[in-house]
Amino acid sequence: MSISLLLLVVAVIGAVGYFIGSWRANALAGGKLSSLHSRPGYYGSFVALWAILPAVVVVFVWVIASPIYVNSTIRAGFPEEVKAEPQATQNLNYNMISAIARGFKVLTAEEREALFKDGAAARDVLASKGVPVAAEPAPYMLKSADDLNRMTNTSSTLLSILAIVVATAGAFLSYRSIAPKFRARNRVEGMMLVGLIAASSIAILTTVGIVASMFTEAVHFFNMVPAWEFFFGTVWDPRFAAAGATASAGQFGLIPLLAGTLYIGFVAMLVAVPVGLFAAIYMSEYASRHVRSVAKPLLEVLAGIPTIVYGFFALVTVGPFLRDISAQLNGLVTGNYSNFIQAQSVLTAGFVMGIMLIPYVSSLSDDIITAVPRALRDGSLGLGATRSETIKRVILPAALPGIVGALLMTASRAVGETMIVVLAAGVAARMQLNPFEPMTTVTVKIVNQLTGDLEFTSPQTLVAFALGITLFFITLCLNIYALYIVRKYREQYE
Repeated sequence: MSISLLLLVVAVIGAVGYFIGSWRANALAGGKLSSLHSRPGYYGSFVALWAILPAVVVVFVWVIASPIYVNSTIRAGFPEEVKAEPQATQNLNYNMISAIARGFKVLTAEEREALFKDGAAARDVLASKGVPVAAEPAPYMLKSADDLNRMTNTSSTLLSILAIVVATAGAFLSYRSIAPKFRARNRVEGMMLVGLIAASSIAILTTVGIVASMFTEAVHFFNMVPAWEFFFGTVWDPRFAAAGATASAGQFGLIPLLAGTLYIGFVAMLVAVPVGLFAAIYMSEYASRHVRSVAKPLLEVLAGIPTIVYGFFALVTVGPFLRDISAQLNGLVTGNYSNFIQAQSVLTAGFVMGIMLIPYVSSLSDDIITAVPRALRDGSLGLGATRSETIKRVILPAALPGIVGALLMTASRAVGETMIVVLAAGVAARMQLNPFEPMTTVTVKIVNQLTGDLEFTSPQTLVAFALGITLFFITLCLNIYALYIVRKYREQYE
């Protein structure tokens, strides 16, 4: 039985448990619900939870533990000469056995027996079934593949039986515990609290796991390349070293990538902040309710457009437009119609990224401006100030901490952008101040270093993790500072 079907069966048992638990509670009440400690739905929920949760835990543990056990058992059956080979070779052999096992599932028993008798034809037979293997399988591989299928089927059967038995037993025992004075509501709410805590813990532990995985690989990189060369280097050239060379391969200077990241992000903020802030002021202070109900959703549609679409827009439309405009302006001034703005440039990437960030600035700023107490507006207008003076001298100063926090959050979004930069600014790691020339960012180089055949033993690949942990630290600092400012603002005006 597949995992999805098994979980569906467990859910059905839980649903049945809910109805019989509610029915038993109503039967015990005898039409007088006040005699029950909790409402009948809580009794049903108690039975359903005890039917579902233990079975789900069993499935979760089994799904993790069973492949580990099967893997170790199959590897233990390898011939001694295979066990003596490097771990990478053993992994390759196991992957090949897994492919053969998948092929065995579409073969009849007679076809499998024929493969064992004539191993040389096994590769062609498996390929004809849509399961290609890299080389002619050895006899032990065919036997191991057969054992793998048998163990997998046995594991699936045992899991199905165990999960259904546990779900049924949980429903039965919880059903028997139902009584008029049984505190079902307390039990259900306690279990829900545990579930909420577990969900929060998963989110936190996932973040910790991501950081730990990046940090571990970054440490391996810094064992090969000195940290000061990475953080203060001004040349990015991660080439492989020549044969027999003793120096580390290439140069891994972070400064050009960090400069490009900050430069493109700065240009993007120059575009997004004025437009987004003015749009927020209009929608919160000037627009009628009807206009606001239409304009704000339309503006926020920009946030739902995939970034690759913005990248295409920059590559096909904005970049060529700026290039042609620069050629026309240059021709009018000097008579030479050569362009001084490249199609792929900091300006192109920053402009398109700024358009993408407008809804973030406008939506967050609009919510913050709207949250300013009405009394401040009325007091300013009552003293004779105009609406524009009220906005400039009262509302914006009052909302400034929240707006700054929103801008910092938007800046962290700009720092992490990849696809727009790839298509609109290029991949050239360089240090320069001309916004009409291409530059690149940290995220683009992370993608470049992790593209292709990966070998996580070379600095060329491991540098991506050093770049990732650096970018994570930068965005984390921006977000923490932004949250600090927003929290201070909320404490002041709530």
